[in-house]
Order: sequence, then C-alpha cells, then structure tokens
Amino acid sequence: MEIAIIKTHLGFTQIVGDEKGISEIHVFDDEQKISKKIPDILQVAVKQIQEYFEGKRTQFDFKLNPKGTEFQQKVWQELLNIPFGKTTSYQELSIKLGDVKAIRAVANANGKNPLWIVVPCHRVIGSDGSLTGYAGGLWRKKWLLDHENPVKQQSLF
Repeated sequence: MEIAIIKTHLGFTQIVGDEKGISEIHVFDDEQKISKKIPDILQVAVKQIQEYFEGKRTQFDFKLNPKGTEFQQKVWQELLNIPFGKTTSYQELSIKLGDVKAIRAVANANGKNPLWIVVPCHRVIGSDGSLTGYAGGLWRKKWLLDHENPVKQQSLF
C-alpha cells in the first residue's frame, strides 16, 4: 500500500491505495507530515481531491477499493448515487437499500466509510434536515455541504 498526506481546507488528508484502487481517505485534526513526493499510484486521486477543494470538481473517477462487509459495501455503493450538492436522509437511504427498519445499520455503515469525501457520507442528514453525526466532526460536514451547495445571493436589480 502506498500513502500520501496532503493539506486540504479541512485538515491533513491521508490517501492510501495500490494498483487495485484507493482503499482509504482520512482527515486528521492534528498536524501530519505532508508528503514531499506523491506515489505514482496516488497522483490521480490527490489531483482530484485538490480540484474538489478548489471548486473545480464535482465527481471523482479514480478506482476505489474500500474494505468492508458486504452490507457496508452495499451502503457505500448507494452513497455514490447521491448527486453533488444534494442530500438524502438515513431513512431514505434505508428505503433505497430495501429495508426501512435498517436505519441504524445504515447509519453505522455510513459512519465506517473509509473514503472521506469521495464516497459522500457527508450528504446524509437527519429526516428533519439536521446535521446528524459525522466522523470528521459536524463542522466539517457543514463546510462540505456549504462547499457543494453554496447559497447564491440574489440580485435585487
């Protein structure tokens, strides 16, 4: 596995992967040593993540290889269907996965998402529109949602 650490708007981001794809992307609060050289296998992912933060990218197209249970994989795959700038609720996600009663299991799988930002677990909110739990902190979730759907001020004239 190759590892790269870059600085983003929300902290130090670690990207882990190999020829099979990117398996982990995590953000850290504490300072990390930024990679001086990005391994070849991670360069596309690093570039696309930087473009996302620059507002130049709305989707990712590098190969993913997250590790998880069959159910987690199913949830993470469904998260990929949430469009940029849109949100869904845990209940809606559970219904799409075929079991409205699986809300807690869906929320748990969502919280174990190893591919920060790329598999957009930040786009899942409470049924009442609240910003419910987020492993990276609610302030990051709010930042990401604002970044993806900034409020446009209307002109009075």
